This record gives sequence, C-alpha cells and structure tokens, in this order.
Amino acid sequence: MTHPQDQHPPQDARTLPARDHDASETLLERVRQAAATGTALRLVGGGSKGFYGRPVAGETLSLAEHTGIVNYDPVELVVTVRAGTRLADLQAVLAQEGQQLAFEPPHFGENATVGGTVACGLSGPRRPWAGSVRDFVLGTRMITHDGKRLHFGGEVMKNVAGYDLSRLMVGAQGTLGIIDEVSFKVLPRPAASATLRLEMGLGDAMARLAEWGRKPMPITGAAHDGETLHVRLEGGASSVANTQAQLGGEPDDTAFWTQLRELELAFFSRRHDDRPLWRLSLPHRAPPLALDGDTLVDWAGAQRWLRSELPAATIRQHAAQAGGHATLVDRDRAHGVDAPFTPLSVVMDKYHRQLKAKLDPKGIFNPGRLYEGL
Repeated sequence: MTHPQDQHPPQDARTLPARDHDASETLLERVRQAAATGTALRLVGGGSKGFYGRPVAGETLSLAEHTGIVNYDPVELVVTVRAGTRLADLQAVLAQEGQQLAFEPPHFGENATVGGTVACGLSGPRRPWAGSVRDFVLGTRMITHDGKRLHFGGEVMKNVAGYDLSRLMVGAQGTLGIIDEVSFKVLPRPAASATLRLEMGLGDAMARLAEWGRKPMPITGAAHDGETLHVRLEGGASSVANTQAQLGGEPDDTAFWTQLRELELAFFSRRHDDRPLWRLSLPHRAPPLALDGDTLVDWAGAQRWLRSELPAATIRQHAAQAGGHATLVDRDRAHGVDAPFTPLSVVMDKYHRQLKAKLDPKGIFNPGRLYEGL
C-alpha cells in the first residue's frame, strides 16, 4: 500500500502519524473497565453531529486523538483511516490524488470525524446517483464490549468476508461497538462540472426529473427550493456540455450544493424559520405530501426537508403512507419529541434488541442513542 506521506511532503494536519500504542491500549482498557463495572460510555469524535439522535447519559469516551491514515492506495481506490481522523483532513489527502468520497458526506462542523460520518450514515446530494455511505465501506475494525479489536471485511471489494457486519456499523451511531478503523472505496473526482437553475414549480420539476432519469444524463444533484430546480452535472467535459445545452436554464453557483449538504441554506436557519425541521425519506416519485409547512426537495424527490408545527405522529403517518419515514433533525431538541427516529415495528424492535444483546450485552455503548433501551 502507498502511504500519502510517501508521495507528498508533510503538511500541517495532513501529516497523519502512526498509531500511538499507549493511547490505543488506554482506549481498550477504558472499554474493559466500563464492561466490568457496567458503566455507560458516551462516544464522542468531533461532536459535530451530537444533535442527531437522542442524548446519551454516560462517561465521555473521546476518539478525537485516534487519528491517522493507515493505508492509502490511489491506484486501487482504497483508503483505510482511523475513526478520529478529521473528515476534512482525509478529503484533503484524497484531493491531492484527484479522488473523493463519492457519497459526499456532510460535516456540520470543522471537527467532523470519519467515525462520526460512518456512525451517523449521512450522505450528501450525490447519494442517489453515487451511492450511500454503506455502499463505500469495504471493511471496519471495531472495538468490542470486552475491549478487543475485531476486523470485518477487507480493503478490496473482492474480499467480502464479514462485509455485512461492517455495514451494520453504518448508521448504528456507536450503539453496537466502537469504530476503530474504516476502509473506504474512493472514486476519481469528475473531470467537469456544471450547476444549472431552472425556474419552475415543484410539479413540473418532478415531471422533468422523472423524464431525465430515463436518459443517460450525468446528473449528480437535483434539488427544488420551492421556486427553482437546481441541477448539477458531473462527468466528462463533452457529456456535461452537451447535457447543459440540452437542459437549458441559467448557470448557478456551485456553492449551493455545499450549503445544501451542510444545512446552511436560509431554509435551514433557525433565524429564518423557528419551526421544527424534519427529514422525510420517501420513494423519489412520491407526490407532494398534504402537510402544512414549507418543503425543500433533495435527491430528486427521495429526501424532503419539512418545516412544520404539525405533531410528530401526523408527519410520520403521512410519510409512512407514502412508503417512507420521517426523522426530526433539530439541534436544540426544544420541541418535546423524545423519539427523533421513526419508532420501530414490534418485529424490528425485537431484532434490534437481539443484535444489541449479542454485540453489547452490558449495554455500555451509547445506550439510548437511537431508541430508548437500545
């Protein structure tokens, strides 16, 4: 494997040192002690996504110092990195090789870490066309409830031994174990990119997107803000130019996608709108839901952000009827919704509890982060 330091001179935060054996053993020992005493641990990386999920009561165990790229092979499109590594630092190293994390993860703060990215399982505007976080995780090394390291998956797509358990860690929010290291598949950055804006209503936008989805167009972003359809094209220069001419519209600021990904558009600002913010995950061709409030549509219709004062049960009922689910995404948790994630069915709750009992029998890892008792 080729290490990035072998190719480029060391530069500030991108100089990622070898594992500190003593610090690593201290981390394992903390887990062993917690298991022995039944002490709950609140796992923290950069703290940028602490608002996403339920609060956890427990001793803080920080992974912020557990940093560094273990292996990076640009030719094989694989990188293995420790969980506490800042997401921005990893992306800077990949950019030096003209590569990227294609699922376009949100940061929500400059201290966002790789471990938090995987644990929360959030993807950016490119997700419907490139894939989700889970699709790019080749393997993980995790710290178990008894303070041991186990390695699942591998560093190439051909090695699928244990691959499913690695994928289980995506979105588990640290409730099944501590993410120690992650191996990602990375992809080349596109040769050309263009962002367009087309003034039209949501109905027309959804019809256009359905039509374009049946054609081989290099679309990697599609969002509607209530008045305007924003479209991103990425790929070869000729393909992007030809599609741009075909779609029409006006050139748009590429910063729109970063602001959308980081929830920094005016729509997401509490100063702009103090109503609770909901994230609806729906089939991309689901019609607009009959819900009071304002909506911003992303992922060509599959992800819809809703500002509404409606009760949680009402919002979730409409989302379920459309074939999806609803999550409360609110940084201050001031709206009295104790269950930000859609409650589990009886069968799914049973499976979740069985899995938790197998992987974390003492219940020490982020208890209650996803659901009460889990």
